[in-house]
Order: sequence, then structure tokens, then C-alpha cells
Amino acid sequence: MSEPETRIYEVRGMTCGHCRAAVHEEVSAVAGVLSVEVDLPSGRLVVSGEALDDDAIVDAVEAAGYTVAAGAV
Repeated sequence: MSEPETRIYEVRGMTCGHCRAAVHEEVSAVAGVLSVEVDLPSGRLVVSGEALDDDAIVDAVEAAGYTVAAGAV
């Protein structure tokens, strides 16, 4: 088993607890993701897991209705 990796993203457009929950739910469903932390005030998304796919994580954020800041991946 490989060592888990951590990626940090900046999510734009979240304004409430529902926003945070939607991003958490979508990103948690991505293959390889083991943990997700979403900080609403800063927009910071911390994802830990194995063989993380940046495109899949960005797609999950977009599926929740939000965007990842350019250069934040």
C-alpha cells in the first residue's frame, strides 16, 4: 500500500454550509479519495488519498456547482 498524498485546492463560489457539504460529498465520491476537508471562509479544499486524479477532483467540484481557482491545482 502506498503512502497517501495530499492536494490543496482553492474553491470559489461557496457561501454557506450547504455549499461546503455539496463539495465534500462530490469530492468524497472520487476514486482514491480517503479524506476531504473543506474550509468555507478560505475556500480551501484539502484532499488526501491514493493515486489522486486532479481532473476528477476538479470535475467533482464543478459537479457540485463551484469552480477551482486557476493555478490552485
